Amino acid sequence: MNDLREKLGTLCIFRELLEDKVVSSLCAYLDNPTSSAYAGFVAVLYECAGGNLGEYIKELCSNSENVYVKTVGRGDAVPKFMTSSLEAELDVLQEIAELDKDKLCCLIDYKGFLPEFTTTKLRLKDIYLHRTENIGKYGYGIYAKNRMFYVDDNGSIVPVLHPDKTELSHLIDYERERQIVIDNTRALLAGKPAANILLTGDAGTGKSSTVKAVANALWSEGLRIIEMRKDQLRVIPKVLDELSANPLKFVLFIDDLSFLKDDDNFNALKAVLEGSVTAKSANVVIYATSNRRHIIKETFSDREGDDIHRNDTMQELVSLSERFGIHVTFSKPNKQTFLNIIHHLAAENGVDMQTEELDLLAERFALERGGRSARLAKQFIDGLLAR
Repeated sequence: MNDLREKLGTLCIFRELLEDKVVSSLCAYLDNPTSSAYAGFVAVLYECAGGNLGEYIKELCSNSENVYVKTVGRGDAVPKFMTSSLEAELDVLQEIAELDKDKLCCLIDYKGFLPEFTTTKLRLKDIYLHRTENIGKYGYGIYAKNRMFYVDDNGSIVPVLHPDKTELSHLIDYERERQIVIDNTRALLAGKPAANILLTGDAGTGKSSTVKAVANALWSEGLRIIEMRKDQLRVIPKVLDELSANPLKFVLFIDDLSFLKDDDNFNALKAVLEGSVTAKSANVVIYATSNRRHIIKETFSDREGDDIHRNDTMQELVSLSERFGIHVTFSKPNKQTFLNIIHHLAAENGVDMQTEELDLLAERFALERGGRSARLAKQFIDGLLAR
């Protein structure tokens, strides 16, 4: 125990862990062991980890973006001296993970009450080396424990704290369309050529839900999804540069994509889809949804030809959608498909109603709103449940 603080000070690969709130409060206690410093350490441990020191240390190691894990992630050979350092540091962190109240309190002479904490027994070195050997599935840093991300206004990739939990089992019909997306995504995960996908169709047919459900289904195999707004397309090359050396696979997701004819973002996305030198990355694909077949909003003047090169202009307007390797269309559901969705959602949510009455109310609901869709079916069921 007396040399544990000195051992922590020798961390090199995991040196950033010394700045962690729990570890730094532990170091403060070891530097000056008092009852107050001990209680301060446990208070921080409660706040950050619910009081489980072993699990917390494991998470710190798993999420560390250190030089060792980055070297492995790039596929580069790790020098032997770096591997030796890693193993020695994991032994030190194993000691930390095994600390309990008795071991810490032996440093002070205090007979009053002091708070308890717990720890999970684990083999930290085995866990960490297993993760690095399978880094293409686990990842590291923010990508180790998060599955969905978004690009913020500064162009940085930020985890979604409350991700969409839609699962494939929640989606009804459109099996053929979803299977195309699943197969292409599995190709990406397998390191095979994978295409960018454009999903078009009527609003509410499940295009966005399909992308998110596939991401949820395959995240444990190394898939992550990053959502971007249309006005952020210029930062795609920067995002791809950041992701290119990452061992995981990524879907850049652009929802509800459409452009005006003279939109500057049009050329930005077109360059990426063409695979320009600055924008090509083998571990990233782009999935975009649109309610429009050709993405570009056209006017009658575009079609009638106020441009002397009308044919060239029209070709430019549809060229973007053609640059997606796969185009999947989600057609508006017919009556039977709509009712199939209604029946599935009603059973899933425990709606107790005769089928004939349910169908009649559902059709009336759809007609009053001018059409049928999976989104409308969910709204109808939610309305029944709210009664």
